[in-house]
Amino acid sequence: MRTVEIKENDAGQRLDKYLSKRFKTMPKSLMYKYIRTKYIKINGKKCDKADFLKKGDVLTFYIKDEFFQENDSPSYEFLKAPKTLNILYEDENIMLIDKKPGLIVHQDKSYHFDCLIMRIKHYLYNKGEYIPENENSFSPALVNRIDRNTGGIVIASKNAESLRILNAKMKTREIDKYYLCLLCGKPKHSQGKLTDYLVKNEKTNTVRVFKKEVPNSKIIKTEYEVLDFDGKVALAQIHLLTGRTHQIRAHMASIGHPLVGDSKYGKNSKNFLNLFKWQALYSYKVKFSFDDDGGRLSYLNGKEFEVKDIWFAKNGKINI
Repeated sequence: MRTVEIKENDAGQRLDKYLSKRFKTMPKSLMYKYIRTKYIKINGKKCDKADFLKKGDVLTFYIKDEFFQENDSPSYEFLKAPKTLNILYEDENIMLIDKKPGLIVHQDKSYHFDCLIMRIKHYLYNKGEYIPENENSFSPALVNRIDRNTGGIVIASKNAESLRILNAKMKTREIDKYYLCLLCGKPKHSQGKLTDYLVKNEKTNTVRVFKKEVPNSKIIKTEYEVLDFDGKVALAQIHLLTGRTHQIRAHMASIGHPLVGDSKYGKNSKNFLNLFKWQALYSYKVKFSFDDDGGRLSYLNGKEFEVKDIWFAKNGKINI
């Protein structure tokens, strides 16, 4: 028999979800059998796979020791990643990272031990704030994502409760995200709100914008304001009212003003492709605008954070 006490980062999740993360080698069929036959109990009582865990709950296990075996000398993959980070803000709950273009946020098919979340884990491990062997199911996680060739602010959570709150606030649009970009040419109107429909092609990882609703389309809303124009390119601030794949790039291209350097949605002959290594797009500002209680993150309400050092813009002016 073994017992495990539920800590703060493991509370608030279903029993079966917790067990799947805690015992990665345990077949699900066997896990459900253990629950059904009372080989796994919560606070000494029979439990159900859908029961939600609370901080302080004690799980009792009458299961094979092999599922508890740990590597005596754990080797963490994230330690292979650089620990270098551009930290815009950090406290005991969250981190705001200024991700530079060219860095992926999560592992993908081209992953070679370096991505943003691995850097964050390495950094927190060195600080003693993330000790994997003390965590049964939680690890630092990202709240939002940014494409490899886009720079800007990525929000990371240090604990499970903060992650739940931020995910909920992101879903209800209570975290405003603002971007700066360079457009080919200048839109007819210096500011405006675009409302259209977007369809994603999963095979090609591209999207198309339509003026009217079509099958499988999702509505997109994008606010823009032109801040500067040098006769060829315009610096614009973008406020996303919806968050879809490649929304800014495809939406601005749909009105005839693709982003400078964007080979996917801009016409090569007019898109200054030789000027930059990647598209001129940066998620430069976030604002926390909670409509209701933010729990342990209430102190963030009304605060905004802004990146000042952007490679193509300075003080609201084009800088290329």
